[in-house]
Amino acid sequence: MTPAVETEKPPGLHANSLGFAEAVIMGIAGSGPAYSVAASTATLIGAVGVLAPASLLYCGLIMFGIAFAFRHLNRLVVNAGASYAWVTAIFSPALGFFAGWALLISSAVFMVSGTLPAASATLKLLAPGRVDSQGAVTLVAAGWLVAIGAIVAKGIKLSSYLQVGFTLIEVGVLVLLFALAAIGFAPPPAQTFAITWFTGVGFTPALFASGAATALFALSGWDVTANLNEETRDGARIAGAGSIVAVGIVVLLLIGFNALALRLLSAAEISRAGINIVSVVANKLMPHPWDYLAVIAVMLSTIGTLETSILQFTRTLFSMSRDKALHPRYGRLHPAYRTPWIATLLITGLGLALLFGSSYLDGIKTVIDDSINAVGLQVAFYYGLTGLACAWYFRAEALTGIGKAVFLLVWPLLGVVFCLATAVYSIPNFDLTTNILGAGSIAIGILPYLWSRRTAPARVPFIE
Repeated sequence: MTPAVETEKPPGLHANSLGFAEAVIMGIAGSGPAYSVAASTATLIGAVGVLAPASLLYCGLIMFGIAFAFRHLNRLVVNAGASYAWVTAIFSPALGFFAGWALLISSAVFMVSGTLPAASATLKLLAPGRVDSQGAVTLVAAGWLVAIGAIVAKGIKLSSYLQVGFTLIEVGVLVLLFALAAIGFAPPPAQTFAITWFTGVGFTPALFASGAATALFALSGWDVTANLNEETRDGARIAGAGSIVAVGIVVLLLIGFNALALRLLSAAEISRAGINIVSVVANKLMPHPWDYLAVIAVMLSTIGTLETSILQFTRTLFSMSRDKALHPRYGRLHPAYRTPWIATLLITGLGLALLFGSSYLDGIKTVIDDSINAVGLQVAFYYGLTGLACAWYFRAEALTGIGKAVFLLVWPLLGVVFCLATAVYSIPNFDLTTNILGAGSIAIGILPYLWSRRTAPARVPFIE
C-alpha cells in the first residue's frame, strides 16, 4: 500500500543539495563516533563493566527499530520537521509540538556538552597549560559555537563539505586504531578477552538498564538525515536509507572501540581516562606525537556533531514556524543562502547563554555529565513518540505479512519500549540539576504551546 501524501511546501530550503553519500556522512556525523566514545566509554564501562560492547550491540539492534520508523515515516511526508511533522499528522498537534520541542531543547543543551570537549581538545593542542581552566575552555567553546553557527547560516553545501572532511578523518583515526591493535602494535592485554563481552551473558535487567541511558546517548544523532530531507535529492527515499546505513556504521565503531579499550586498559586506567579515553588508547598504540591524531579526531568529531545539532534545531524550528506552531519569524530564510538564519542566530545565542551559565557549575566534567544525561532523556522522549507514530499508522498494513509486521510494527515498538523504559528508569537516578535540565525543560514547552494555540491556528501536516 502506498499512502497518498499531500504536503504544502512553499519555496524555501535549498532542494537537491545532498546525495546518498552525503546523507550517510551527515548521519554518522550526527552521532559523532569519536566524540561519542570519548564522552561515553568510561561512563558505560563504569556502569556495566566488560559488558559494555554487549550493551551497545543490543541497544544498537533495538535502535534500528527507531531508524526503521524514521525511514517509513519519511516516505510518507518529506518535511524538515521530521518527528514533529509526523507525530502531529498521525496523533495530534499537541504531541507533535512536544516531539519537536524535545528535539529543540536537546539540541540547545548539546551546545554545552558538544562545545566543551571540542574546546578542551583545542587547548590540548594549542595551549596545554590552559586545559584545566574552566574559563579558558568556556571562551574557546564559545568561539567554536559562533564559527559553526556562521557556517550553518552560510548554506547546506558548505556544511556538508565540512562534514565530509571531518567525518572521514574521525572514522579514519578510529579504524587506524583498530588496525594497529589487530596487526600487533598493541601492548600485552590489560584484561583477558572473553566472548561474553559481546554476548551479554551476565546481564541482569537492572545492570542492562544502568548502561542503557549512556548507550542511547552514544547511539543518537543519526536522525539529522531526516531533518535534511527537503534538501536531499529524492529525499523521501534517500534520507531514510542514509540513516539506516549511518546507524550500522556507528554501532560497529562504538562496539569496536569499547572492546579495544577493555583490551588495552585496566579498569583503573579507564576510570582515570574519562573523556580523554581516545587519547589514552592512542598512547598505547602510537608513538608521540602521532597520538595527537586522536585529539584531532575527537575535536573534529565534536565540532561536526555540534554542526548537525544546529542543523536539526534550525530545520525543526523552521518547520514548526512554517506551520505556525511557533512564531513565523523563525521560519524566515536568508534570501541568498536559503537557510533559516534567524533560527541559527537563536540557537547560537541560546548556546552561548547556556555555556556561560554552565561556567558557574563545579567542574567541566560535572557540566558535561549533566548535559549528556539530559540530552539522552530528551532524545528518548521524541524517539519514542516517533516509533509509536510509525507503529500506529502502519498497524493495519503490518498484519499483511511477516516482514511488514517485523519492520513496521514489532521492531519500532521494541525501540519505543527501550526509549521510554530508559527514560523512566533514569529520572529517579538523576540528580536535581539533570532532571530540571532534561524533563523540566520539556515540561516548560507547555507555555509556548499554549501561546501558539492562542495567537494562530497551526497548519497540520497532512497524511491521508
